[in-house]
Amino acid sequence: MQNRGLLTPESLKKLVDNEEIETVIVAFTDHYGRLMGKRYDAEFFLESAIQDGAHGCDYLLTTDMEMEPVQGYEFANWELGYGDFHLVPDLSTLRIADWLEKTALVLCDVKNEKSHQPVEIAPRSILRKQSEQAKGLGFDCFAASELEYYLFENDYRSANEAGYGNLDPAGWYREDYHIQQGTRTEGFTAAARRHLKNSGVPVENSKGEWGLGQHELNVRYAEIMKMGDRHVVYKQCLKELADEMGLSVTFMAKFHTERAGSSCHIHISLWQEGKNLFVGDQQFGPVKGSEIFGHFLGGWIKFTPDVMPFYAPTINSYKRYIDGSWAPTRLAWSHDNRTAGFRVVGKGESLRIECRIPGADCNPYLAFAASLASGLRGIMEKIDPPEIFEGDIYAAKDLPRVAYTLQESVNQFDKSDFVRESFGADVARHYSHFFHQEIKSFDKSVTDWERKRYFERI
Repeated sequence: MQNRGLLTPESLKKLVDNEEIETVIVAFTDHYGRLMGKRYDAEFFLESAIQDGAHGCDYLLTTDMEMEPVQGYEFANWELGYGDFHLVPDLSTLRIADWLEKTALVLCDVKNEKSHQPVEIAPRSILRKQSEQAKGLGFDCFAASELEYYLFENDYRSANEAGYGNLDPAGWYREDYHIQQGTRTEGFTAAARRHLKNSGVPVENSKGEWGLGQHELNVRYAEIMKMGDRHVVYKQCLKELADEMGLSVTFMAKFHTERAGSSCHIHISLWQEGKNLFVGDQQFGPVKGSEIFGHFLGGWIKFTPDVMPFYAPTINSYKRYIDGSWAPTRLAWSHDNRTAGFRVVGKGESLRIECRIPGADCNPYLAFAASLASGLRGIMEKIDPPEIFEGDIYAAKDLPRVAYTLQESVNQFDKSDFVRESFGADVARHYSHFFHQEIKSFDKSVTDWERKRYFERI
């Protein structure tokens, strides 16, 4: 049964003819996971763009956060003249954007204007390559991402004018699972649940989280490409809904030194002919699973250091990894233990592996691609997982730790044969340059921390 809110070209045409849809957003994600694209008149979209697609300047995959064209990329630069790439609508993603007035949305694959082949450095292309590899091995991959965010009573413009300091959180005490605190923000959260459901993103639940004004809204798992798309729509919906209601949300991994970080826990399982291939009789500590389960887990853990920038892509990402903060700091796995980087949950057909390392600031296509590539390599190389860890992993100082900084993380990414073999040398070089530029941008910036520390007392 088709999800509520998803459209076919025929159903879109009926809505356009009835003047229920007037605008179609044609979009893709950049490195940061931001939606970029164009708004089309709905009638023109049906006449032209639905078949011919759209075009975008290729500088969009070489810019920084401020949309400045960054030099040093082989893909696009001033010497090459910044031409176009082709945005090809994936009609399986065509949906109502229910939070916007009379608007539909379609996500695109980015393709080369001349060869019509996928632009391999585009985030969605990177995930598609890994998904196709899994299918080639006979696996269907299902995934889910649990996103956390902070909600503020300030609108985005006033938050910007205040330098994003002294904001008013939507709660004044820790609201983890608190129904009463959750009730106070139901005006926003209920609207988000409703709009997502009506936009082809089925919702499971929402709850208060540990931080002041921190929340989590979970959507139903899906095939991994489809889940990446749901994640992107989810973030866009919540940001734009908050903006319309005079509020703001942030998906920063660590928005405040004294507040809990926001994560993006990733759940994955492999299936074949309707059966969960992780189910089996082999004993992994208290968990029973298959050989495929064990090897996928082993590979996922082993290659996490190599692909860490795909899980934690910003300077800020690494501020989240603090012992005793609910964020994972060590590369170990457990059964239903929230101090571990990897947590095995569920049983029977619901058996799955949860990676708790990515932050809410990750690009879902890149994080999913890194997870799937690592697990598949584990299967192909028959990599066994380490022994299960039981107890307080924060206290286990002998276990390998996640990277402390983006610089440390990128250094490992740069020298990794696994990254080049899994994603290709061009992708490895392109994203290495991207992450190094993030570091350089931070290194030359003056921060509030510096002003508070040195303005008077140095």
